[in-house]
Amino acid sequence: MKPAQLTLLFVGLMGLPGFANEVRLTDEIHVLVWNERQPQQQQAYPQFLGEAISKHLRQQAGLKVRARHLDDPEQGLTQEDLNWADVLIWWGHVRQGEIKPDFAKTEIISRVKRGELHLIALHSAHWSTPFVEAMNERTRIDTLKKYPEDRAEIQFVDPPGRFPPAHGSLLTPNAYVLKTSPNRLRIRVDLPNCCFPDYRPDGAPSKIEVLLPTHPIAKGLGESFPVQHTEMYNEPFHVPEPDAVIFKETWTKGEWFRAGMLWNIGEGQVFYFRPGHETFPVYLQQEPLRVLENAVRFLAKPEE
Repeated sequence: MKPAQLTLLFVGLMGLPGFANEVRLTDEIHVLVWNERQPQQQQAYPQFLGEAISKHLRQQAGLKVRARHLDDPEQGLTQEDLNWADVLIWWGHVRQGEIKPDFAKTEIISRVKRGELHLIALHSAHWSTPFVEAMNERTRIDTLKKYPEDRAEIQFVDPPGRFPPAHGSLLTPNAYVLKTSPNRLRIRVDLPNCCFPDYRPDGAPSKIEVLLPTHPIAKGLGESFPVQHTEMYNEPFHVPEPDAVIFKETWTKGEWFRAGMLWNIGEGQVFYFRPGHETFPVYLQQEPLRVLENAVRFLAKPEE
């Protein structure tokens, strides 16, 4: 087919329903910023936290941004928005359970596995349904690599609810393996709790150390930077082993946390960035916003 004919065919196809959602016409990165929204956010973010993040990202070259929240139609997660997005940034806290696991698995994690969407979970979104289901899926992938189904009977067990683990408790995810015959295993896998034993919402400052200075998500951040006011989380964090730990966060009282973690899940990726709390202006500070911009660009175009 000649170039002129290809051009006419392409222009014609653009008019078909859904075609524009399937074909990237420019190099723009589409970012969907999802925010649970709660009144407490307005102590630090008069227009809510998600809008503060969206405002910053809209000012960066090559990014197109949509802001949605839990009280929007379809909980701010329409098929059109999810099909449009390359990267989904998620903030949740006290209303985590309103997003159902079946929806997250079908509409968000399935897209991540196909490489159509990448997820950034912020701070208290460690217990958000999309992040939990992403960690569950990574656990299943890791388990099946180690114990193929043709020689193992595997039972995946959910945590009893959203409860912080105690210090010294069994670290999840965890596989308990029984050998029922020479060639057959029975395995119980406790899925990750996606939490940690300690937190302290006192607004004390933290220090972010850059562990992987050459990683694209750490671009322009130097060796370390402070977070002026934040909530403390303390390890161990009950999640699958990350593919990369980019940042480490410490506090003067001795607590520490893997503050920037990256997982491959199928063809897509999930990045967790820890600093936050809705009553502290973390996402009005230059460095955390730079992390988000870097992460969006890397997840959408990791080869660049």
